[in-house]
Amino acid sequence: MLPALTDLAQFRDLLGKAPGPDTAARSEAEARNGQLTKPPGALGRLEDLAIWYAGWRGDARPEIKAPQVIVFAGNHGVTAQGVSAFPAEVTVQMVMNFRHGGAAINQLARAAGARMDVHALELDRPTQDFTQGPAMSGAELLSALQTGWSAVDPQADLLVVGEMGIGNTTPAAAIAHALFGGTAADWTGRGTGVNDAGLANKTRVVAEGVSLHRSRDGLEVLRCLGGRELAAMAGAIAAARQLRIPVILDGFICTAAAATLAAISVDALDHTVAGHQSSEGAHRVLLEKLGKEALLSLGLRLGEGSGAALAINILKSAVACHSGMATFAEAGVSDG
Repeated sequence: MLPALTDLAQFRDLLGKAPGPDTAARSEAEARNGQLTKPPGALGRLEDLAIWYAGWRGDARPEIKAPQVIVFAGNHGVTAQGVSAFPAEVTVQMVMNFRHGGAAINQLARAAGARMDVHALELDRPTQDFTQGPAMSGAELLSALQTGWSAVDPQADLLVVGEMGIGNTTPAAAIAHALFGGTAADWTGRGTGVNDAGLANKTRVVAEGVSLHRSRDGLEVLRCLGGRELAAMAGAIAAARQLRIPVILDGFICTAAAATLAAISVDALDHTVAGHQSSEGAHRVLLEKLGKEALLSLGLRLGEGSGAALAINILKSAVACHSGMATFAEAGVSDG
């Protein structure tokens, strides 16, 4: 069982002291990989994924039986600045769609054999407009982190976190800009499809927010420029690390939330892989900043955890090959 989060200093401390992978299990997995009935390296990146997964699960011959997908939803005061092509009411409507099984993420989670949970975070009370002040108070940030922290099933063996929140590519862009510098235009994209004038306005909003809240501290950036669903994703990713549950990161918004953890502790995302590279232009750069190479690049820009959920079956396949294949000795095949 994980401890309840009592304050932000405790969260920061837990992140800094988070457990690493089981080095013995990883070494055993590497040894097993070298004995399987295939030429060395013939399964390419699947081999690396399986060994990585084995290390985090502490099992040289693991299986993936209980993946969990969690979608967090939040609303943003910054939408008052006209940064989205859709109204905030769509967040509530999509939460109902998730709960009724009608969204893309429901189908992808089902196809991957994953349990899916939905957490709506105070949709009737948007965060503050971050061009006017901090998006959240310390207490509000802690509450959102705790929602994510406690949403992770300790019995899960793989985690995907996704989001729904009209306007949330704007805080994601602001977080990336605050953490990694450059210009607001470097990080700001069209999101749900704003036109040229909308993109210029959105870029202005990101620049104003980052100028107002000058910090590169991960938690402070998340508090001032983020949103409740982004904080919940960060809390869930951090909780998974404590439980040694590997995580598949989703698109730009999820990756921005995760980046706030990496700003606190350099190895905070070692238990994560990037599920896909979205069509949001800055996502590729953000992944590069975090040293992550996406498993898929299919032009997705939906959010919801959809790209990461699609990648579950890739990781399942990698682990199935590693754990299920015979060794040369077992198969009676000459290894040369």
